[in-house]
Amino acid sequence: MTSIGIVSTGVYIPETFETGEAIAQKSGIPKEIVESKMGIQRKTLPGPNDHTCQMGIWAAEKALQKGNVDPASIDLVIYIGEEHKEYPLWTAGIKLQQAIGAVNAWAFDVQQRCGTMVMALKVAKDMMLADPEIQTVLLAGGYRNSDLIDYTNPRTRFMYNLAAGGAAVILKKGHAANQLLASHIITDGAFSEDVVVVAGGTKHPISHEALEQRLNYLDVIDPEGMKQRLEQKSMANFLKVIEQSVEKSGYHISDIDYLAILHMKRSAHDYVLNQLGLTENQSYYLSEYGHIGQIDQILSLELGIQTGRIKLGDLVVCVSAGIGYAWDACTIRWG
Repeated sequence: MTSIGIVSTGVYIPETFETGEAIAQKSGIPKEIVESKMGIQRKTLPGPNDHTCQMGIWAAEKALQKGNVDPASIDLVIYIGEEHKEYPLWTAGIKLQQAIGAVNAWAFDVQQRCGTMVMALKVAKDMMLADPEIQTVLLAGGYRNSDLIDYTNPRTRFMYNLAAGGAAVILKKGHAANQLLASHIITDGAFSEDVVVVAGGTKHPISHEALEQRLNYLDVIDPEGMKQRLEQKSMANFLKVIEQSVEKSGYHISDIDYLAILHMKRSAHDYVLNQLGLTENQSYYLSEYGHIGQIDQILSLELGIQTGRIKLGDLVVCVSAGIGYAWDACTIRWG
């Protein structure tokens, strides 16, 4: 079977950070809870020029340089950023394609909240295997949903870790290194309207009154109901997508060498590692970055390589969860 390999990755991290202490002051949550339980020593914040698509452009430029890839050789650009971007009703991938000089590519946007990058890796691989004209694919985008967090709303405290940044991945057909293996995805519509920005859509258009009521921020419609339903499914589905991705790739969970996982509260992070029999050094806890949405897995990959936690030949699993609710995992044979 034709191999699809990762040629290079790129990550853009803003220069501005918000500390756990600052979050504690704004939210009224004790500093030790923010830093220890929520796992936020600090998190990235967007600067004045760190717009969503633009951060994806900068990350893509890094990936192109690292991989020594000619932008003109790219056949497809898949934008994996957020709906919260420079303009509403805008295909950001086409802007990104133009900005990096991918003159021979075509582009589209995909969306699955914080699961977008892992889901898009499957989309890209499947398209590359199905279409002989698609040889090289760039996935890139940015994230700054931290703008949509109201620290005075305790219903959204599990999202106080939302941060900002950009990431990119270049895939190539027939590339033997860093092979993208199988994926597994679960979605559950029972959670589809639990977390939303209430105002700004067709159900509740933006208005002066909506802004006064702070309905232009993320909110949880039924926090207790969501908590009860998630407790029954979330961790089980996390582990299921990892296990299924690995097994479909021809391996067992005991073969996993590194887990590139999104930022979550410390106890949940430790629980996943323990259930998989992994040590702390077989992952990277992003307490110095926060949760940069779908960027987390690529950031974790780069940090894992920089710190020597990912070595040639390692079996790496990227895993994500997105509001909606989605759980995604993909397996990579690194090196």
